[in-house]
Amino acid sequence: MRSYEYRHMVSFEETNLVGNVYYVNHLRWQGRCREMFLYDHGVDVLKDFDEGLAIVTLRVNCEYLSELVAFDRLIIRMTLGGIVQNRIALRFEYWRISPADESEHLIARGEQHVACMRRGAGGLEPTAIPEKLKDALRLYAE
Repeated sequence: MRSYEYRHMVSFEETNLVGNVYYVNHLRWQGRCREMFLYDHGVDVLKDFDEGLAIVTLRVNCEYLSELVAFDRLIIRMTLGGIVQNRIALRFEYWRISPADESEHLIARGEQHVACMRRGAGGLEPTAIPEKLKDALRLYAE
């Protein structure tokens, strides 16, 4: 299965007083991964944002399997869980890269459900997922 990958190194600002990563950062990294996917694959879709397209997060979750600390290196892998009408399900896996041997260890899993909307006179209204976005997402289908 092919996945979109975003690499990240944990910084001190992402940790709490105990020294491990504050849980909400995993959700931030999901958003960052999604944004970098759009940047890397959806240049035409980015133009749609200027014309009123919005991708609205409906639901997000994360299952934590292991702690992270400052300077841990991660790969966040995103795959397409499914597309239904104007809704997209994205799945995320967080892998810590071992500094000793570059092996990978699964430390968390997450999921996001988003919807494509369009800004209109009456506010946000459901809209079709742009075809170019669908095509890019399908490259990473489970």
